[in-house]
Amino acid sequence: MSELNEKVVDIIVEKLNCKKDDVKLESSFEELGADSLDAVEIIMAFEEEFGIEIPDETAEKMKTIKDIVVFLEENK
Repeated sequence: MSELNEKVVDIIVEKLNCKKDDVKLESSFEELGADSLDAVEIIMAFEEEFGIEIPDETAEKMKTIKDIVVFLEENK
């Protein structure tokens, strides 16, 4: 797993209080027990961690962990 993937997973585990083994690239926020407020908090955590801004319309399209990783790879 890449360093970026590790950071993404660590943030999700911290914010959702879920098991690291449960977080897969194809996992959706809903599958991990996140509601809409959790999703917003996770996006804000990514913005802070990586020093970027994720537009609301882009964040709304992010459904899986892979979606986040791809965005971060393309915009870091």
